[in-house]
Amino acid sequence: MTTQAREPSTRDRAPSSANTVIAILVGSAFVMILNETIMSVALPALIADLDITASTAQWLTSGFLLTMAVVIPMCGSLLQRFPARGVYLTSMALFCVGTLISAVAPGFAVLLAGRIVQACGTAVMVPLLMTTVMTLIPLERRGQTMGTISIVIAVAPAIGPTLSGIILGSLSWRWMFWIVLPIAALALAAGAARLRVADERQRPTPIDPVSIPLSAVGFAGLVFGLSLIGESGTGDQGVPAWVPIVVGATALVIFGFRQIRLQRRERAFLDLRPFGYQRFSLSLSLVILGFMALFGAIIMLPLYVQDVLGESALAAGLVSLPGGILMGAAGPLVGRIYDRLGARLLVIPGSVMLCASLWGYATLSATSPMWEIIGLQTVMMVGLSMMFTPLMTDALGVLPESLYSHGSAILTTLQQVAGAAGTALFITVMTKASVSGGAPDLPGVRAAFTVAAVLGVVVVIVGLFTGRRPVTAGASPVH
Repeated sequence: MTTQAREPSTRDRAPSSANTVIAILVGSAFVMILNETIMSVALPALIADLDITASTAQWLTSGFLLTMAVVIPMCGSLLQRFPARGVYLTSMALFCVGTLISAVAPGFAVLLAGRIVQACGTAVMVPLLMTTVMTLIPLERRGQTMGTISIVIAVAPAIGPTLSGIILGSLSWRWMFWIVLPIAALALAAGAARLRVADERQRPTPIDPVSIPLSAVGFAGLVFGLSLIGESGTGDQGVPAWVPIVVGATALVIFGFRQIRLQRRERAFLDLRPFGYQRFSLSLSLVILGFMALFGAIIMLPLYVQDVLGESALAAGLVSLPGGILMGAAGPLVGRIYDRLGARLLVIPGSVMLCASLWGYATLSATSPMWEIIGLQTVMMVGLSMMFTPLMTDALGVLPESLYSHGSAILTTLQQVAGAAGTALFITVMTKASVSGGAPDLPGVRAAFTVAAVLGVVVVIVGLFTGRRPVTAGASPVH
């Protein structure tokens, strides 16, 4: 075992402008993540309006995710090389430009280009938000502030399909971008006028030209392969899903070994030393499992409501709304409790609520009432809120300040991978267990939720090992 004292913060309290800075970042990130999920409901309208196939239209979602997977791992180095204000303004400007391109796109190719530009801006925002919170907010208030981030990370994806369904009920798909654009432009203007963060960057490390393509191929290959499986349940497209997965995994292994070598000279592109901190690794594993369950439910519930119960797309979207709103409301309260009592007293009951709701999903029938589905969804979302806020605060709080940006990049990257993996896993199980030729039906949905419930049991067991007390200065890595 080796120890390395965490450098104590020189800030006894947050600066007077900290709340303004965090509010601007939270609002901006919320709009961006919301935009990430509104496209799925619009795909049928896009297929008809642009005269494209379903597999072509799916690239509007897959291309966005692939771009995120490529850019997010770069954030650790970007945030060390450039000031937070410059990173924010560039990120929001890219998002606004991408939104405008998408809104006026005459055809599929231009629309896809707009989505990719949007993704370049979106990818940077959550790591920037997390790093800024850890830098500006004093230790005793971090849980409460990180609780507001749960609104961005988990609530926005939950209400995205609902908002999309409402817009498409009376307007063209282009209005999904026209409505977002002025809000994003307002956030950009607010950031230009009010975002002032002290430049406390460490000396930037030289960019390793080998690490960039390894990271891009590795994470993009993994997410692309998992997305192929998630689209069909088998990965039986023109490109077999196992090909990009194997290529991506191989590139990531080489990437990991290279970062370990570069760390010895303080030149890592993505510093992997956060994994040496036990609390970081444990919290990260639970966040990954939680995101697999969350994205699996986001995919499976609309299929169940529409294909098994025969309800409308709008009804399917509204199922997630109460739980999403309650999760956002609970975030700051959960954070305050964490600041006083630590992670374990929140994570254990939260994981039990997650597990119980997933087992409840596995017992749904073709005649289950909507209130039961909404109730289970609400229990799951509140349980996840009780997990995500303390776990993310624990994970980043144990790190020295020099590793905040890299820890945030690792967390955000693996959340994307977990979402793709959860979707692939549950769609595959549903397809294999379906008795109607792979189409969504009750046996397939039940089988998928049963697997999710087993995953929930694992979450409960791992959650028993979370820390008893809030993170304090002086944490040490464990090797």
